[in-house]
Amino acid sequence: MRVISLVSAMAAAGAVQAQEVPCGGSFSGFVNGLVQEAVAQGHGESTARQFLGSARQAQDVLKADGRQGIFQDPFITFSRKLISQNRLDKGRQMSERYDAVFDRIEREYGIARGVLLAFWAFETDYGAFQGDFNTLNALVTLAHDCRRPEIFRPQIFAALSLYEHGDFDPATTTGAWAGEIGMVQMLPKDILENGVDGDGDGHVMLKTSAPDALMSGAKMLSHLGWRHGEPWLQEIRLPEDFDWYQTGLQTQKTVAEWEQLGVRARDGQLDDGRLPASIILPQGRNGPKFIAYPNFRVYFEWNQSFTYVLTAGYFATRLEGAPVYDAGNPEPGLAGEQMKQLQRKLTVRGFDVGEIDGILGSGTRNAVREVQKELGLPADAWPTAALLARL
Repeated sequence: MRVISLVSAMAAAGAVQAQEVPCGGSFSGFVNGLVQEAVAQGHGESTARQFLGSARQAQDVLKADGRQGIFQDPFITFSRKLISQNRLDKGRQMSERYDAVFDRIEREYGIARGVLLAFWAFETDYGAFQGDFNTLNALVTLAHDCRRPEIFRPQIFAALSLYEHGDFDPATTTGAWAGEIGMVQMLPKDILENGVDGDGDGHVMLKTSAPDALMSGAKMLSHLGWRHGEPWLQEIRLPEDFDWYQTGLQTQKTVAEWEQLGVRARDGQLDDGRLPASIILPQGRNGPKFIAYPNFRVYFEWNQSFTYVLTAGYFATRLEGAPVYDAGNPEPGLAGEQMKQLQRKLTVRGFDVGEIDGILGSGTRNAVREVQKELGLPADAWPTAALLARL
């Protein structure tokens, strides 16, 4: 096994560092500036020019960036869309096919196979759909665009280092529109820092080698803070008189303390009583209920969407043998213009919900919980038409 570590490409002592070329302006001038930055970082000029010489501005990438959506479906709807019997069956087949790889991952990183299988399924359908955007063009285009250049510029130089290793072809390497590569969709810098040659061929090829992709994904999760051998998510039951205000990721108690308040596993037992944990109600007190352990928070380093993260974490438990969650009977939530109306009303009352965007993000959830408490309602952070009418 060969682990690719991040190359510290520094210019020789006393060399003049090239200034960071600003975003926008002439695309060809921007690319020439990137070449000079690469040289200042210690890369050979001819190599940098050869690597960046084919870069083209990709309008399809800009269009994809402009139309990207947020996961706005509630958890029950979203999870039922993503979790199919076919994905469950294929996951179990892949678990058997790569049993030795998953055993290695569990030994070395303490990450259950269901966790990697769920990411593999959701990111690329187990490698079937990895994206067909030219990765170099995507990264240079997004770095040239002035919306988030600080995110994508470092990825260009990381891709250059991969090219020098023989693990990136500027002409043929493709992936997602935002520059992620391979079966579990990792950015070039993540590949440099966490790429693992899982199949022993001397290269890290996340597009064609499942062992490379799975081992690399596991190493990245470990790097992000995954706690060896610990759980991440578990379905629970709660008493009718539970203090709903204590739910949400902002409140943590030990498992033993939650048990004293009546929290019980729906199937089996809760984990180590000393572990800190939070109670999650994605659709309020009448919907599904989960206890989230420390490893659950690592998911947000992979993806920022609460609905995606919860669905990925839950699917991982299903792949590990957990039963289908109890959907309960949650009240219908708010969407679109109704959610925007709620956000405006909350803002008028002094709550910070962020942008008025119609999306139930963490700021809106927290504000809903607080205003429910003020009004003497069950403070479960689930916005409903009844709450909107009360406001």
